[in-house]
Amino acid sequence: MTTRPVTTAPADWPGVERLFGARGEPSRCWCRFFALTGADWNGSTASDRKNQLQAKFDAGTPAPGVLAFRDGKPVGWCAVEPRDCYPRILRSQVLKAAGPAAHGGTGGKTEGPVWSVSCFVVAPGHRRSGVAAALLRAAVGHAVSHGAGIVEGYPVDPALRPKAGPADLYHGTLKLFLDAGFEVVSDAVPGRAVVRLAVRTRP
Repeated sequence: MTTRPVTTAPADWPGVERLFGARGEPSRCWCRFFALTGADWNGSTASDRKNQLQAKFDAGTPAPGVLAFRDGKPVGWCAVEPRDCYPRILRSQVLKAAGPAAHGGTGGKTEGPVWSVSCFVVAPGHRRSGVAAALLRAAVGHAVSHGAGIVEGYPVDPALRPKAGPADLYHGTLKLFLDAGFEVVSDAVPGRAVVRLAVRTRP
């Protein structure tokens, strides 16, 4: 583990490709799990998913996430896009169980679309060293700069899911989001909260 300074920036494709590499879950998923329906996921290969993520960078739209760097090397990724980009989140039991809390604004005062923080990837050797917190701050800033009214997450609460290992924590932990100022709007699914940060309100 290292504590050298972390910098962040909107993601670019070469950095993502370098971070995800050729081994491990990121290189199989390419952060497309939430962006595909179950049928589309089952019908796709790792190469298909890689091409789909690359296409997001080539589309001329905001980057679908942010990267963290140490010494110029990408060491972390956080996916953040408008929630409508994630059909699996829209259909998830976590969101459905949240009911009205997962729809509309906060007290009717928030305007702008909901953006979802869906996934974190932190390179081995850089975990528990501030990378995820830096990524979440950058993700919020990225969403705000592109018009988000609410930034939403779906973290795991390890206190209620003590058997959750690193492979289960790609949503981020509840503490990570609470420390960044997010508020719980639903805990209807034990161990899986829906959290929100209102980032743009009417005067």
